[in-house]
Amino acid sequence: NLTLMLPVGLIYSFVMYIILLCRSGLNIQNQSAVFYLSTGFVCAFLILFSSWFQYNSTFLSAYRESGVRRVTLAERLRKIPLSFFMHMDIADITASIMNDCAVLETNQSHYLAPLIGSLISTTLIALSLIFIDWRMALAALWVLPVSFAIVGLSAKIQHKFSGHSLSARISCEEGVQEFIEAQKDIRSNNFTGKYLEGLTDKIKLSEKLCMRSELGTAVFVVSAYLVLRLGIASTALTGAFLYAHDSLSANIFMFFILAVSRLYDPLEVSLQNLAAIIATRSSIDRMNTIMHHELQTGSNTLTNKGYDIEFKNVCFDYDGHEVLHNVSFTAKQGEVTALVGASGSGKTTAAKLIMRFMDINRGIITVGGMNIADIDPETLMSLFSMVFQDVILFNASVLDNIRIGRKGAKDSEVIQAGRLANCEEFVSRLPKKWNTLIGENGCKLSGGERQRISIARAMLKNSPVVILDEATASLDAENETVIQNALSKLIRNKTVIIIAHRMRTIMNADKIIVLDDGRIIESGSPEELMRNENGKFFHMVNIQREG
Repeated sequence: NLTLMLPVGLIYSFVMYIILLCRSGLNIQNQSAVFYLSTGFVCAFLILFSSWFQYNSTFLSAYRESGVRRVTLAERLRKIPLSFFMHMDIADITASIMNDCAVLETNQSHYLAPLIGSLISTTLIALSLIFIDWRMALAALWVLPVSFAIVGLSAKIQHKFSGHSLSARISCEEGVQEFIEAQKDIRSNNFTGKYLEGLTDKIKLSEKLCMRSELGTAVFVVSAYLVLRLGIASTALTGAFLYAHDSLSANIFMFFILAVSRLYDPLEVSLQNLAAIIATRSSIDRMNTIMHHELQTGSNTLTNKGYDIEFKNVCFDYDGHEVLHNVSFTAKQGEVTALVGASGSGKTTAAKLIMRFMDINRGIITVGGMNIADIDPETLMSLFSMVFQDVILFNASVLDNIRIGRKGAKDSEVIQAGRLANCEEFVSRLPKKWNTLIGENGCKLSGGERQRISIARAMLKNSPVVILDEATASLDAENETVIQNALSKLIRNKTVIIIAHRMRTIMNADKIIVLDDGRIIESGSPEELMRNENGKFFHMVNIQREG
């Protein structure tokens, strides 16, 4: 902005020189012509250099900072309890990392830096104008605080508009994502037309609120523009009045007319930038939801002695609803402990609490006498191998999906784990065998095949504590028998916790914990529980046998 004012000074100097020549009747001298031409080239070079410097110090820096911010958000997500993801929509989190970071990147590169630059340069220019003639300076500068006040005082209204627009856009994106992901269910229920009607309504609402937000901002910005342009009129009128009363020289009058022709241009952009900065508050608030969330921390050193798992009066609630209430039991090393109960009784929640996916509200959970609340979750996870009912796979090869269990494993070790999990039976039919890409979340595989890959991961990791949550739920009877034999090798001499609905899969467990509505109502060996004909476990076994 300062370099852009240099041509104004050069033009003023040149015009004064021409007037002097006309008054004296002299011709322009070669030395003077060379001076003005060379000075013009210098001004052009300075403008070019400052533009290059501006680009590097704002745009490139903002791009690098945006990358750092996305990584920072991802690092925060690594340490946030899993309960956070239960409250948040995945599309919402994705939008924070991608869209909101992009909004802030544009804010820093296109809005914030030019705004600060224009404020500094305008302040310096204003001081210069006041030094030259304070009366003309006031005539030119009074519009500045008024214009910024108009935009600044509208911040609350703009934030409200941008918040509604952002929420509508997120809802629209979620609808599109859901429509793509749920194609099988939508088509099988002949629901496509009805769903698209609802999605169209969301798109129209998003468009409407976006236009309202833009218009609401434009009303204040354009009003500020109009006030800003009044500065040219007030400068001209004040100058004419002072000149008519011989209180102002023609030179100073012309100088101020030239100055105000450039003075307001950066500020017009700055007013728009200020409005855009105010509108980014909603995106910043969403990112702060991640940045300010409580983290799970702890020691990176394991102090356990053995691998017995003990619950001591553990309580856990979710959204005000108590999922576990005073749960106490011990899962011993070298034994299989099964957690059974109706859906929603707290079995899977208990398993997740052991691995510190979420933190308990009251009580203590220990592994080998070590309080897991004192251990960093990622360090703690080295003790566990797990197979969940809901399998998550990646759009990578079979080898790479199994290798997640142990990052540095050799191909031969990965293949051996896959064979133990009976993966070779379906891998042999794939076009590139173990190197075949299996699609997003393993979409090219059946449910049983996907679960076998998950079991192979656990076998490859070979941790001292094994947690199986419906590990064989998606397998047929033949494959289930093969996997059970493989799992028997995996769990030898380890602490094993099994969650199952099929009672026959846990009839050989050493200990069974029966949960009902977050409370332990029975515990003991299968034989002991089956002797209690009035017990919950006996009832569950009989129901399945009858079925």
